[in-house]
Amino acid sequence: QVQLAESGGGSVQVGGSLRLSCVAPRNIFSVFSASDMAWYRQPPGKERELVASITSDRAVYYADSVKGRFSISRDNSRKKTFLQMNDLKPEDTAVYYCHQRRDSGTYWGQGTQVTVGQ
Repeated sequence: QVQLAESGGGSVQVGGSLRLSCVAPRNIFSVFSASDMAWYRQPPGKERELVASITSDRAVYYADSVKGRFSISRDNSRKKTFLQMNDLKPEDTAVYYCHQRRDSGTYWGQGTQVTVGQ
């Protein structure tokens, strides 16, 4: 049973943009609204790392490597979280995962591939 589903990945040239989306289809509105959401990524051959997060109170965090280029947001009415990625670089190439922390535990999406090339 899918808890989180990502979309929006793909291949893009250096300097391009992508917008990732994550939906929580099984959440009810109150559950999603009270949860903290985040985006992680796992580059080839490396460990998974936190990219950006947004709490239920909409406090945001960004990894230093993406500050000024990426923007995280959420739409509670649609149970969605977004990651707007601008000025993409080859080092942004990774599988991007949506993550949710709520009262019942933590949940991961299946991931979406982002490839940045020349």
